[in-house]
Amino acid sequence: MLIHLKQVLDPESLEKCRATLEQADWSDGRGSAGYLSRAVKRNRQLPDDHPAARELGEKIVRILDGNQQFTAAALPAKIVPPLFNCYEEDNSYGRHVDGAIRPVFGTPHRVRTDISATLFLSEPDSYSGGELIMEDTYGPVEVKLPAGDMVLYPGSSVHAVKPVTSGRRLAAFFWIQSMVRGDHRRSILYELDKAIQRIATETPEQEALVDLAGVYHNLLREWADP
Repeated sequence: MLIHLKQVLDPESLEKCRATLEQADWSDGRGSAGYLSRAVKRNRQLPDDHPAARELGEKIVRILDGNQQFTAAALPAKIVPPLFNCYEEDNSYGRHVDGAIRPVFGTPHRVRTDISATLFLSEPDSYSGGELIMEDTYGPVEVKLPAGDMVLYPGSSVHAVKPVTSGRRLAAFFWIQSMVRGDHRRSILYELDKAIQRIATETPEQEALVDLAGVYHNLLREWADP
């Protein structure tokens, strides 16, 4: 399931985020890659313990905590603190799969990467190339979103970032351990939740609304592993 979340960051938050990143010291992105990914990763990244990464990452998590669409789609149990990368001319990230388990820097905790997330921070017309490519069930899907928008996709998917041929692509990326492990089950719950919300908005007097909500929560009880 691929989910597009619009305007996760408002213009003011986005400007502050970009201003902070413009002053940051970037490192070779291969430092955080696994032994297979290291050979195809060409970008720069803020270290996990960089003050700017920690400050901005905490802010993004706080914002997502109040984002209803994110909660409905991800059903988050744990979130790896967001990291930040920079792609400039000739930078790219070849086909790879994210590691199934990610450590949380500075803690003994581990997070299962059920869902991958990319939050775009650069306007799409400010750089050429740099599309995020996911190999979906029905073929490859290219994603290049407006600044402030975010995409969620299964952590199990093979994906890549096309070469940037001009400009600068800034993004935040991170992983979510969901209360519901299976992508197909999360998809069912997400579509059911959307239908319930639509009925509640358009015809709130429907008595069946309570029954549908009961089905949703009973499925969640059956499938959730908090």
